[in-house]
Amino acid sequence: MNLVYAFAIAAQMGCGIYLLLSRHVVRVVLGILLLSAATNLLIFVSGGLINTAPPVISAGSETLGDQAANPLPQALILTAIVIGFALVAFAAALVLKTYRALGSVFTDHHNAAEAMGSPFVEESSNG
Repeated sequence: MNLVYAFAIAAQMGCGIYLLLSRHVVRVVLGILLLSAATNLLIFVSGGLINTAPPVISAGSETLGDQAANPLPQALILTAIVIGFALVAFAAALVLKTYRALGSVFTDHHNAAEAMGSPFVEESSNG
């Protein structure tokens, strides 16, 4: 069963990387979203998919029981979900601002800085 999960995560990561290589900025944001979800699944599967008790310390004890689930992957995934959501929200706002400023969501049309010239090339002076 782990092989099925591995292929599903690999397919999702492959789709995310394919979308990241696109010239359409919205597809790039969707690729980031797919890669984030695939990474969360990878952490979740690496934590183990066995039926265990919840990671709660019982009264009078100082450690988790032997049959308790590992709480670290759960904490990492919850943190990654929040960070991924914030990243996608910021990227979506940036795409909207870019579209309003430049009128296009294709990276081929985002070349206004090239028209200004390089700041490292000194202009030749005749003086």
